Amino acid sequence: MTPLTVDGLGVVLGGRPVLRDVSFRVEAGEFVGLIGSNGAGKTTLLRAILGFTAPSRGSAHRGTVGYVPQKILLDPDLPVRARDLVALGLDGNRFGLPLPSAAKRRQVDEMLAAVGASAFADERVGRLSGGQQQRVLIGHALVRRPALLLLDEPLANLDLHSAAGVVALLGRLCREQGIAVLLSAHDMNPLLGVMDRIVYLADGRAAVGTVDEVVRGDVLSALYGHHVDVIRVHGRILVVVAPAEELAEPEQHATLLPPTAR
Repeated sequence: MTPLTVDGLGVVLGGRPVLRDVSFRVEAGEFVGLIGSNGAGKTTLLRAILGFTAPSRGSAHRGTVGYVPQKILLDPDLPVRARDLVALGLDGNRFGLPLPSAAKRRQVDEMLAAVGASAFADERVGRLSGGQQQRVLIGHALVRRPALLLLDEPLANLDLHSAAGVVALLGRLCREQGIAVLLSAHDMNPLLGVMDRIVYLADGRAAVGTVDEVVRGDVLSALYGHHVDVIRVHGRILVVVAPAEELAEPEQHATLLPPTAR
């Protein structure tokens, strides 16, 4: 079974079309970036895939799924260790206290090692750095071995080093464990080294393919409905969307960083 098939998906919220006829697949062991500016419909698409938002047309079919939501705030004083949070991925959907067992502890330890979190497994999760917390949240999502991993803006608010570490981790897990990964982001540049294909959202519509097939001036101009420039320099990509008549400034969401920041 293909881990994810989205077929002609449309979503209308409050009378406004948010997604229009979106179709794509994510195969086992494939890393797909869901790219678009704020408000492009990325979170709505993920919610429709998860079944949290009902589509107005079309469908989304998926296998077992692990999910890392956007913007989780963890209290530094919360008495939950990193290993406890990962373990909740095994037992969090059941009533009552989870029963300890050697097999469960072994599963948790293996997942902590897989995501590079063994060194801080017994620290309170709220006191970890942003990059460390993301590793633990990924472990929580993967400990039950889902076919599909969905991540909503997992690189937001991470520094460049932490973001690069999380991307490298996801790329490795995708290849080694055959997990299908769909990761949403507003900046495609951190994903260029691991991304097999891209789903580029604009105005609720999607262009799907490899980066070279999709991130082109003619393709994105057709997607946006007005002129788009694509600039490639030093292995990075900048998308500059010319303002529509109602916009005062151009939209820039595939950020080009200066050489000193790379």
